[in-house]
Amino acid sequence: MTRDRIESAVRLTILLAIGTMAGAAAFTHVHDLSVAHGQPHWIGWANAVAVELMAIYLGLEIRARRRNGRPVGFVGVLLVAFALLSLAAQVAEAEPSVWGWIVAAVPSLAFLALVKVVLSSAPATAPAPEPAQPQGDRHDEPEQAEPVPPAEVMPPASVSVLPPRGVVQPDRRQVVGIIR
Repeated sequence: MTRDRIESAVRLTILLAIGTMAGAAAFTHVHDLSVAHGQPHWIGWANAVAVELMAIYLGLEIRARRRNGRPVGFVGVLLVAFALLSLAAQVAEAEPSVWGWIVAAVPSLAFLALVKVVLSSAPATAPAPEPAQPQGDRHDEPEQAEPVPPAEVMPPASVSVLPPRGVVQPDRRQVVGIIR
């Protein structure tokens, strides 16, 4: 058990170090690119926050949707778009050479890989799908319920039942004042 705890602590430390440094580099590149293209400094930081945190949020959203069995297509497209936007900012700020572009892309790619690994490491808690019912066991017609005598259908006296719309029943005082 102790070895597992130590390994978890080391993994968490590495995760925080990579996340902090890669995130700082990515934020800085998006900020600098925004400012270089005419945006005020605070908008540069707002752009950086929007681009970088949106990728993290979308990763979390995909994980939640998968867990609940909901479609992830559109959210996945958005995640790719924001990841490419971050990567483009990294590369645009680089020295215009192949190695400059590769080196500049490392923080963004490391950050995205880290998010992917962390978000995909938790086990899914979605309920297992129910097995399909064999065709031979299916009933094409619903079973007919026996008719219930009218006395048993009436609700208890403490429950107010509203009449159908358009039906006027002036002698029913319990529905007076209810607006539909």
